[in-house]
This record gives sequence, structure tokens and C-alpha cells, in this order.
Amino acid sequence: MNTTLRLRRVAVAATAALALPLALAACSDDKGSTDQAADKTPKATQSADKSASADPMTGPFGPACASVPKDGAGSFDGMAADPVATAASNNPALSTLVTAVKKAGLVDTLNNAENLTVFAPTDDAFAKIPKADLDKVLADKETLTKVLTYHVVGQKLTPAQLEDGSFETLEKSKLTTAGSGEDYTVNDSSKVVCGNVPTANATVYIVDTVLMPKM
Repeated sequence: MNTTLRLRRVAVAATAALALPLALAACSDDKGSTDQAADKTPKATQSADKSASADPMTGPFGPACASVPKDGAGSFDGMAADPVATAASNNPALSTLVTAVKKAGLVDTLNNAENLTVFAPTDDAFAKIPKADLDKVLADKETLTKVLTYHVVGQKLTPAQLEDGSFETLEKSKLTTAGSGEDYTVNDSSKVVCGNVPTANATVYIVDTVLMPKM
């Protein structure tokens, strides 16, 4: 009996010795899985937080936006449905710009292009130019085209990109932008009065001064 009892005790001890590392390994795997899950959750949350903080300003902004019609083709929703030259033609504050675009033969060019940013001078911006000088520019298609294409950048720009930017225009020379929040200027002289206006193929920033390239 003593011999049998001793054999049973040895067998139990051996079984326990084998079971212990298996249990430890299982615990280790569970902990690793838990740690990985714990690691993934904060990373996903952190990524979402970064994405949210990186989102650009959405929607139009600026004091002149208040004068945009609430509905119809000239409203923000209406302009968003039309290509940029057509959208501008429905905004009563941009009538001089629209006339200039037609005289330069740029309607189709602007309407058919993709992913543009247009810095659109208001009628008041054009009124700052002496009438004789403005009439002279409007009568000279080559000069007019040079001036108008200087207001167009071949990519859609977000407000964040305007904070300290330098962009090549369709006229092939550069303009600069600066500012933050809802306060931006172009070439240190022209102020954005209604910005981030979407059209079907462009983002429009309405400005209070005509931009002049080097002639």
C-alpha cells in the first residue's frame, strides 16, 4: 500500500507540474490579447481626435455673406449647384466681375475646369479703380485676361491653407495669403469679405480689392 500511495503522489505531482506552465502560458496569452485590445482602443480614439481637430472650417464666413440671398440661384445652396462662372453671375455683388469674365471670353474656361479657387472682387472692389483705367482694362482683352486669371488658383484652398500661403495662379505668377479664423487678406491688401463659398467646381473667396499682377 505504501508503494502504491507513493506512486499516486508522484503522478499527482507530475500532473501539477505539467499543468502549471500551461496555465501560465494561457494567462500570458490572455494578458497579451487584453493589452493589444487596450492599445488599439486609445490609438483609434487618438486618430479620430486628430482627424476631428484637423477638419477645416466648414461653410461660408465673413461679413459680406449676410447679403447673399437665402434661397434661389444666388443663395449658397444655389451657387453650390452651378459651376463658378455661372454661380458668380447669380450673385448681384459680382456683376462687374461677370462682365469682365465675359469680355475676356473666360466663361467656358472657368466653368469647365475642376478644383479651382477664385478670389472674386466685388463691384465695390472694381469701383476703387478710376473709371478711365477700368474702362481701358475692360477694352484690352489681353490685359483683362491677365488680371482675371491672376485671381484664380488651380486647386481648392481651405481657410487653413490661407493662414500663411503662397500659390501660383493661372496667370503663372504667385499671390500670397495670410490670416486666421475668419480674417484673411490676399497680397496684404485685399480682404476676404465672404470666404469658403462652394460652387460645383470651385471654392470662392469674395474680396474687397482687385488683385493686380505685375504688368
